[in-house]
Amino acid sequence: MQKAIRIQAMDNVAVALQQLSADEEVPVGQERIVLREDIPAGHKFALKDLSPGIEVIKYGYPIGKTTQAVKPGEWVHTHNLKTGLSEMLEYKYHPTPTLMEKRKGKSGEHFFMGYRRENDTVGIRNEIWIIPTVGCVNDIARALEQEAKRYLTDEIDAIAAFPHPYGCSQLGDDQLNTQKILTGLIHHPNAAGVLVLGLGCENNNIEEMKKQIGAYKENRVKFLVCQEWDDELKKGLELLRELVLYASGFRRERIPASELVVGLKCGGSDGLSGITANPVVGGFSDLLTKEGGTTILTEVPEMFGAETILMNRCVDKEIFDKTVALINDFKQYFIENNQPIYENPSPGNKKGGITTLEDKSLGCTQKSGTAAVEEVLAYGEAVKGKGLHLLNSPGNDLVASTALAVSGAHIVLFTTGRGTPFGAPVPTIKISSNTGLYDRKKNWIDFDAGKLLTGTSLEQMSAELYQLVLTSASGEKVKSEENGYRDFAIFKQGVTL
Repeated sequence: MQKAIRIQAMDNVAVALQQLSADEEVPVGQERIVLREDIPAGHKFALKDLSPGIEVIKYGYPIGKTTQAVKPGEWVHTHNLKTGLSEMLEYKYHPTPTLMEKRKGKSGEHFFMGYRRENDTVGIRNEIWIIPTVGCVNDIARALEQEAKRYLTDEIDAIAAFPHPYGCSQLGDDQLNTQKILTGLIHHPNAAGVLVLGLGCENNNIEEMKKQIGAYKENRVKFLVCQEWDDELKKGLELLRELVLYASGFRRERIPASELVVGLKCGGSDGLSGITANPVVGGFSDLLTKEGGTTILTEVPEMFGAETILMNRCVDKEIFDKTVALINDFKQYFIENNQPIYENPSPGNKKGGITTLEDKSLGCTQKSGTAAVEEVLAYGEAVKGKGLHLLNSPGNDLVASTALAVSGAHIVLFTTGRGTPFGAPVPTIKISSNTGLYDRKKNWIDFDAGKLLTGTSLEQMSAELYQLVLTSASGEKVKSEENGYRDFAIFKQGVTL
């Protein structure tokens, strides 16, 4: 197996692909570098003399500046490298010349077996969802979820509750924010039927929610105000049984892959994520968008340092301006809360070999592949078009994955070098950056992108992932579903009374 990789020819560091030892001679392209110290897998070492204040180049881009002299073969990490990023920036639009030629996606030869809903939307699961309007009824929602499992049939994939702590003591835009996220779940086509569960005295009561929900089909969406019934569990089970009967009428049918919407997310990354897992997901994204499908990239703070790559792939000046606002508005959010913009990567990221936010972002954004950026979505906004979209959301795994589902993602592709058990409201395919993680945590991980380091081509790996997505969209459960893991988190902003 290859011991280290220089990702781009202009890079002045290489990445260890396995644990390397001091005094070991390591081939890097045509060069042979003698290591001056141990280098953990996923971490960087210098390929040449680097003076203090010199830009360190990885992926062909700067990932920070040295804080002291570094000799060839020395470890490059937090002790001798710091971010080179600043706060608010001005940007100019320099569109990628050949990008427009590749934009037009057409429905191709790939299909999945999904559910065509009565409003002509498409789902990949036939589930019943219980959505509280307020955290006060969370335990009732959980009890209904457990009790209603007696009604499961072969036609129903799951009955799931989505508890959360909000819906009361919120004001203005903060309450509207909660309503938008709950509404996005209520309209999600993976839910064949929905029980909206209220208490009765909350700010976000059912009548207020209905103003945001808009049109709905009464057979599909039921409402229960717990304070209005002597036995809310009995009434809730009656309504859930009605929803199960309605949902049982749907059958899977052949649907073009162009109708798939897939969210792209990473978490617990390591130094190999930007070399294996994220490029494989990027290859998948290119395959799906070329076929007329839709992908959504989020985690705005993890675009900082790589944002110009995305900006120059915007389809026009209007989308470029939206992307600039996406980046600068999120920076302003940090500033207004008196927090450093570049307080990233996390401790786990650093342990895995990621040193600066530029390092993390240049790996993270590879999940977007090479497609044009077609649209920028606000937090809670539903996707309407095709192709690659950017979504306003923080990097937090649960919040960002929930945001992807709310915007319409049928599936979330989640790359990781550290491992995580969580699942989003929709099927969450875990993709490991290294084979060791895949072998150790097969109860969490669905796909091993580490094979990219042992001779499997990027094209083959991306095609294999595409097939896994189609299989999952056709009903095969992923590990998070098998484990019964579903997490739901709202990005709160504003005052709590």
